[in-house]
Amino acid sequence: MRITRNNMIIMGMLLWFSPLISVAQPDDSNQNERIIANSKMIGWGRTNLLDTYLSPEEYVGLDLRYISHTLRKRRNNRVIHELIHQGNIAYVDNRARNGREIAGNYNFQFGLHYLFKTWNLSRNQLHFEAGGNAEVNLGFLYNTRNSNNPAQARLFINVVPTAALTYDFHHPFRPSEYRDFRLRYELGVPLVGLRFSPNYGQSYYEIFSKDNYDHNLVPTTIGNAPSLRQMLTLDFPLFHAVFRIGYQGEYLQAHINKLKFHAYTNTLLLGVTKTFKLTRVRR
Repeated sequence: MRITRNNMIIMGMLLWFSPLISVAQPDDSNQNERIIANSKMIGWGRTNLLDTYLSPEEYVGLDLRYISHTLRKRRNNRVIHELIHQGNIAYVDNRARNGREIAGNYNFQFGLHYLFKTWNLSRNQLHFEAGGNAEVNLGFLYNTRNSNNPAQARLFINVVPTAALTYDFHHPFRPSEYRDFRLRYELGVPLVGLRFSPNYGQSYYEIFSKDNYDHNLVPTTIGNAPSLRQMLTLDFPLFHAVFRIGYQGEYLQAHINKLKFHAYTNTLLLGVTKTFKLTRVRR
């Protein structure tokens, strides 16, 4: 076999780049795979509202809401990103049925959780994660009976420690299909935050027209605003899709500026869950 100069150059280049080629081959694209699970839910339930700035009476009625709940993580990574968009509207009456209130809120949360432990239970898995969310809430409460000070703003931000248990288990009638079902319970308790509130006897006209600030931005803690949120959901396959049924309980309270507020809501949730797997291809 005749070895020419060109052949020598080609062989030299192959030998030079062969270490790079051998390193690139074991690169598993699954290591960069990002898993995104998004659930879109609608909910309806019963709510109990009290805001002594507007009325000393409790108002009870219907609450409707929409929730978009997203969990993101990378394969073989224990850090989980949580993203929640929630909007709700409530229409409530007092006990005498002669007064009504309308409430509306948009709530946004972004959080980082850490997957601390995974238990293998036969062919199923139980996961425990914990972390914290940053929460922003924009809302209002309107009382149809009041001519003076008929509305109240609901503006606050919070740091919310959270914890969750997730149970991935087999289809009970088709054991070959792995992790078709997912049961998840998540709990969040606002720890510290900042809340807007008029002071006792202060009107919004005084705050915004006369610039009469009177302790209207109030630091909140678990002491003056003890609150809790919890959500229990079950994802299950049906007709080539994954549906979700669940329960959400919100128990929000505050006692600031000599004013009391609470919103106790229990909601039934129905929705659809979609899971996406995104892989970054290295070139």
